[in-house]
Amino acid sequence: MRQVYLDYNASTPIAPEVRQVMLPLLENDFGNPSALHGFSRNAKRAVEHSRTQMADLIGANPEELIFTSGGTESNNHALKGVYDHYKDQGNHIITTSIEHPAVIEPCRYLSQNGAKITQVGVDEYGRVDPDEIEHAITEDTILISVMHSNNEVGTIQPIKEIGKLAKERGILFHTDASQSLGKVEIDVDDLHVDLLTFAGHKLYAPKGIGALYIREGVKLSNFMHGAGHERGLRAGTENVIFAAALGEACRLAKENLQQNEEIKQLRDYFWGELKEHFQEKISLNGHPDHRLPNTLNINMIGRIGQEVLAQLSQVAASTGSACHAGEVTLSPVLSEMGVREEEGMGAIRFSLGKYTTKEEIEYVLEHMKKI
Repeated sequence: MRQVYLDYNASTPIAPEVRQVMLPLLENDFGNPSALHGFSRNAKRAVEHSRTQMADLIGANPEELIFTSGGTESNNHALKGVYDHYKDQGNHIITTSIEHPAVIEPCRYLSQNGAKITQVGVDEYGRVDPDEIEHAITEDTILISVMHSNNEVGTIQPIKEIGKLAKERGILFHTDASQSLGKVEIDVDDLHVDLLTFAGHKLYAPKGIGALYIREGVKLSNFMHGAGHERGLRAGTENVIFAAALGEACRLAKENLQQNEEIKQLRDYFWGELKEHFQEKISLNGHPDHRLPNTLNINMIGRIGQEVLAQLSQVAASTGSACHAGEVTLSPVLSEMGVREEEGMGAIRFSLGKYTTKEEIEYVLEHMKKI
């Protein structure tokens, strides 16, 4: 049976170009990058080249990036690292109600250890109002953390406006850009971002590798102690092969950024065909304009998303509901957006990628129209 993958927001395949970068490191350049001999020099060179490639993607300096095991670690390090270092200056952190659990859970942990957390709500499109961020600021606010785009509905946040506000008020600003990198242009100076999260497996690199951008001058406490790797911020021998893979993925992302316009056109065609067929029995989640070019989150009104996908066994996608002990519940993100339960229970997220073809979309449409 043919399989169509439309779950790129969950994880991407490793790009062939990325695999080609990894292979020589697997076979030959296996030295420890901290040692001094030739094997190690090649490994060290690969790591630092990757750092430069990541920096080029976001308009940063290579020295401002450290490698991590992925987006979750990067978010944890940003939130906990800032709080631990700056808590004598204040204990208040502002975030949003639709963040990824990799931000929500560290914030919950910090709230149990002295931090005050404010979660700002969103509108019906999943977008935060910068004015609400401003109203939430107190004299104790040390950090604002807002995701660049939402992983479920694709809504892009007004990061530049929030970053400018944070800069004017002398507050550090973190954004989880895991879902946005490679899909939209990002420049840390233009956005006034102090900390930014990468996740390799959202970017056609392997799982288990990520990075954290830390603007020069920003201080973080270290929670991984050892031999002082990554500027003393993350001990442990660098994962050379995966680091090189992430760098190559970032190079490709920058080089192929315009390809996202083609992906957007394919997504919009997909949505147009679905809307024409299902009409009032289907609705869109997320902002119609300020949205990732690859993301289509729909409500199959009167249906259960999981049941619809069960009938589309040849299609890999995600639902906006979860099943706990036999009970289907609405996605917290859709709930925060005010999506009615009778609509949101039928939510399905289709996320396209650079390998998605029109033929595949036609195939999915053919089968969806039979439901």
